[in-house]
Amino acid sequence: MVGVDRPIHITSEIGILKTVLLHRPGDELENLTPECLDDLLFDDIPYLKRAQEEHDQFADALRGRGVEVLYLDQLATEALSSEELREQFVDEMIFLSKQGSRRVTDTLKTFLLDLPTHAMVRKVMAGVRKDEITLPPEHYQQLHAMIENNLHPFYLDPMPSLYFTRDPAAVIGNGLTINKMRFPARRRESLFMKYIMQHHSQFANAHTPVWYDRDEKFSMEGGDELVLSRDTVVMGISQRTTAEAIESTAVELFKNSDFTRIVALEIPKSRAFMHLDTVFTMVDYDAFTIHPAIRDHDGKMNIYILEKVEGQPHPRITYERDLEHVLRVCLNLPDVRLIECGGGDVIVSAREQWSDGSNLLTVAPGIVVAYDRNYVTNKRLREQGVEVIEVPGAELVRGRGGPHCMSMPLVREDV
Repeated sequence: MVGVDRPIHITSEIGILKTVLLHRPGDELENLTPECLDDLLFDDIPYLKRAQEEHDQFADALRGRGVEVLYLDQLATEALSSEELREQFVDEMIFLSKQGSRRVTDTLKTFLLDLPTHAMVRKVMAGVRKDEITLPPEHYQQLHAMIENNLHPFYLDPMPSLYFTRDPAAVIGNGLTINKMRFPARRRESLFMKYIMQHHSQFANAHTPVWYDRDEKFSMEGGDELVLSRDTVVMGISQRTTAEAIESTAVELFKNSDFTRIVALEIPKSRAFMHLDTVFTMVDYDAFTIHPAIRDHDGKMNIYILEKVEGQPHPRITYERDLEHVLRVCLNLPDVRLIECGGGDVIVSAREQWSDGSNLLTVAPGIVVAYDRNYVTNKRLREQGVEVIEVPGAELVRGRGGPHCMSMPLVREDV
């Protein structure tokens, strides 16, 4: 079976899901406070115990469909298999947390390296509070330290968005993007995937190509990356992903893979529509969910098609407005179905999009995982012949993400 014997392989959003990477929420959610919500990109504080219960039900629903579930913290722990790698990882994480070359740096590094590897990984994820470390008195005798001790409780900030594993990295074909996240609060997250791909025994020897790297100039996030077919990727030009990053990815993909086309959809650049997958996901061979507010009153939107040109280093770019037409051409289908979030009702669609009614994880053609709270959208999906596996999400959704956001598919069967 094509793809199953490879550590990563995705040629469609709807192929039978074989392996997925998740992150079970941890103490990073307990370290959220009202004062830091904006900086850490949260609107509310989830109740951790309930969020973990909901996440476990999500993972169990996937296992119930034969999906292998891997966890980010476990893979990262296994990747950091030597003292040299542990120290290198801690040095990079401290530097990215803007704690490098400060008086606290050595003490913070020692604190982390004294922990067992798994505990160290979880502590980096959860954040290091200032009251967890005892510093020599002279460390406090500097102006910025005195001010920060009064205002900010962390040496390393928590990473509460980690349970949205879709965004730091995304598989396209037999390669992946390891992303430069848009906001500083999330920029450290892709470092875990860098170490996993380079040093974990399951991935390190696969010589996996990286289509776009976390050290690139422009931001890109996995929620804006959807694999439509063996030759076409759909990407969102959004609040989090730039047109420059998409064009750079196109150049690399077209040069070193079988992909020949990227369809770039421009969506409103706002927190409500932060990624393409919050407003558009593929659920069957010919069917997609869509939030109606991403199109204008005539049902049109800005669409840019980047295509490979043999012998040319850069793609040809054409402009379109008709989404259905573009999808029909790309999939070679006579027709496609766009299933509107909330049934298209102006109030219901806005409410259920806010609770990720369009953010669905397809586990096989026509079979999706969705939050149970989005009952209007789920009903409409069932009316269209889509099987909906409902999971609770009352706490998980407070982080502004649904089943698609919470999953990084690693292997799918080809369609």
